[in-house]
Amino acid sequence: MKKIAGFLAGVKKEMGRVRWPKKKEMIKYSVAVLVCVVVFAAFFVASDFIIAGIRTLAEENL
Repeated sequence: MKKIAGFLAGVKKEMGRVRWPKKKEMIKYSVAVLVCVVVFAAFFVASDFIIAGIRTLAEENL
């Protein structure tokens, strides 16, 4: 039980040292993540359509 109490005391101490982002920073980081997700999603959708089109053309020529 003593080990658990020591562990939790250490966790509390470390959490006090954490530098939490401000609201403006969180908004900026969130927007950056969402933009990256949209860009990668568009890339994979476009890749999928291109590959599907190539496969369709290849099948038609057989």
